[in-house]
Amino acid sequence: MKQMKKTGEDRDPNVFGLVLRIFFLAVAVVYFILLIAGKWMFGEDNSFYIGINIFNKNAAANVWLRSLAYIIFFLAVSYAVRFLLRLIARKLYKGKAMLDLLCSFIKYMAVIAMLFFILRVWGVDTAALLAGIGILSLVVGLGAQPLIEDIIAGLFIVFENIFEVGDIIVVDNFRGTVKEIGIRTTQIEDAGGDIKVVNNSDIRTLVNMTSQLSLAVSEVDIEYGESLERVELVINDNLPTIRQNIPDIVEGPYYMGVSKLGASGVTLRFTAKCPEVMKFQVERDMNRQLKLIFDKNDINIPFTQIVLHNAEPADKAKKADSKAAQDFIDKQRRLSRGMDDDESNH
Repeated sequence: MKQMKKTGEDRDPNVFGLVLRIFFLAVAVVYFILLIAGKWMFGEDNSFYIGINIFNKNAAANVWLRSLAYIIFFLAVSYAVRFLLRLIARKLYKGKAMLDLLCSFIKYMAVIAMLFFILRVWGVDTAALLAGIGILSLVVGLGAQPLIEDIIAGLFIVFENIFEVGDIIVVDNFRGTVKEIGIRTTQIEDAGGDIKVVNNSDIRTLVNMTSQLSLAVSEVDIEYGESLERVELVINDNLPTIRQNIPDIVEGPYYMGVSKLGASGVTLRFTAKCPEVMKFQVERDMNRQLKLIFDKNDINIPFTQIVLHNAEPADKAKKADSKAAQDFIDKQRRLSRGMDDDESNH
């Protein structure tokens, strides 16, 4: 696992890489034009056309031309297929991870196939080479178990649809958006632009925050001297307005009642459901809307107050009152038996 910070230079377009891609695309376009129209332009027996025509099995073909033709053909086809898959991925919400993994697979397979055909052009016994590669793969596989574990874990992530590109997940207390799911690693970007690269096999436990709507919570205090019933009527009249003013809310908002009785005021709790990516913004927006509503209706939000007074001794309870109080406590204990355990589990 590693974490890196994107700088301004990293985000700027790579001019050299862009020029190189444009040059390669131009060469590829020229090659495919010659491949299709070369028969009429040069003649079927032309040595140049025989060299660039990878579908012509003429043994007299120029090995340099044929090798260059294989390089252009496989890289161009790989690039075109991956470009189309990425265009499709932009239209999808689910399935992006599958297409990203397929793009990675196509890229590697295109390079392997290109090398295989080039070696065959130069007279290498590819059948014996494949047999040797099989034995070598077995030997290397025994020493590359972490790599194999990463690849298999990546396949399970994609096929079991554990999370997708664009989902917000939490891995090892790192919360961020999934930017890429590769064959070996997964990249997660947090709100500050930090990117965490995690080996797929190291993702043991995670929380997918976007599998369902998230809960945005807002808690606001009112003064003890304020009428709770009046405040609740004001809230009832203004909840639809809050919904209209915060379009990111999918469900709610809801008034959940009195959350706690604090040192200086009564805490009221409000909730709403929204997409995870907008959770914190919705909470801030609800706080703002409630403050505006309270100001408009002269509902004061309390500040910390200290009251000094001389305590007066309380009247002692009578024996009958003590017995009645003990009976009440015993009854409540019987009725609420097991509820403390339930609360602790939540």
